Amino acid sequence: MFKKSRVFASMLAVGALALSACGASNTSSDSGSKSNDAASSKWANCDMHKGVKDASSEKADAKKDITIGAFNGWDESFATAHLLKAVLEKDGYTVNIKAFEAAPGYTGVAQGDIDFLTDGWLPVTHADYLKKYGDKLEDLGCWYDNAKLTIAVNKDSPAQSIGDLKKMGDKYDNKLIGIEAGAGLTKQTKKAIPEYGLDNLEYTISSTPAMLAAIKKSQADGTNIAVTLWRPHWAYAAFPMRDLKDPKGAMGGKEFIHTFARTGFQDDFPKASQIVKNLILSDENLSSLENVMFGDDNFAGKDNDAAVAQWLSENPDFIDQLTTGKL
Repeated sequence: MFKKSRVFASMLAVGALALSACGASNTSSDSGSKSNDAASSKWANCDMHKGVKDASSEKADAKKDITIGAFNGWDESFATAHLLKAVLEKDGYTVNIKAFEAAPGYTGVAQGDIDFLTDGWLPVTHADYLKKYGDKLEDLGCWYDNAKLTIAVNKDSPAQSIGDLKKMGDKYDNKLIGIEAGAGLTKQTKKAIPEYGLDNLEYTISSTPAMLAAIKKSQADGTNIAVTLWRPHWAYAAFPMRDLKDPKGAMGGKEFIHTFARTGFQDDFPKASQIVKNLILSDENLSSLENVMFGDDNFAGKDNDAAVAQWLSENPDFIDQLTTGKL
C-alpha cells in the first residue's frame, strides 16, 4: 500500500491533509494483476442495506470503551471514524481514534488491539489483507459503493468522456494535471493515456495540493481544467467538478468500502455494532463532510471533532436516521 503523507499547501492551504491520500492509493500499483480475481471475489458486490435495522430500542452495551483505527492520509477514514465517534459518544461511549498505516491497522484489528476500522477497500485494494486476516475479522458491512479513480473536469467544460480530450485538448490548455509520482492514481493514469490516445496532452505529475490549487485557480480565472481525481474526495463538494466517462474502463473498476471489526466485537458491543452497520454515506454526504473537515475554506484538517459537530448541526436528522437504520 502506498505511503501517504499530509502535505500542507502554504499558498492556499488547499489540501490541508494532503490527500495524496485516499484516492491516490485507492487502486494499488498492481491492481491490474488482481482484476480477474476481483471479478470472482466474494467481495465483488456490495449491498449497503444488508444487516441494517433499527438500533434505537436496543439495550445499552455494558462495555463503553471503543477504539477505532483510521488510516494515515485517507480522508474518508478519518471522516467516518470521527463521525461515528460523535454518534457513539452521544450514546454514552468513550471513543478513541488511533492513526495507522493500512498494514498495521489491519494487524491491530486482527490482534484485537483495535475494535474496528472503517476503511476496508474491496475487492482489489485490500484483498491481500483479507486473505491474510479475514478469519480474524468481522465484516460490519459496506457503507460506500462508488470508490473509484477518475479524470475530472470543471462542470461547464465541453468534454464528456476521457476520449474527448484527444480532440478537445486545446480547450484544456493541452494539459492533464496529476498528483504524486508514486500514487496508484498516477500509475493507473499512465496506463489510461495510451488507451485513449492522449499523447497530445502534457501529463503534469506534481502533488495533490498542487492539483487542488490548480483547480482553485482555474475556477477563479474562469478557465477549463482536467485533473486526475478520485472518489470519495471533498473537491467534488468544494468545486463544481464532474468525472469524465470512462467507457474503456481504463481507470479501473469501482470498489466498495467496508467496516471490519475484531473478532468478538459484535458480542461485546451489540448495540454499537448495529449503529456501525447502519452507516451508509452517499457521495453528497461524504464529500460535504470531508469538505467541512479538510477544505481550506473550512477546518482544513485542524479540528476533526469540531468539523463533525458543525456538519451534524447542518444535517440534524443524520444521527436519528443512522441509529434507526433509515440512511
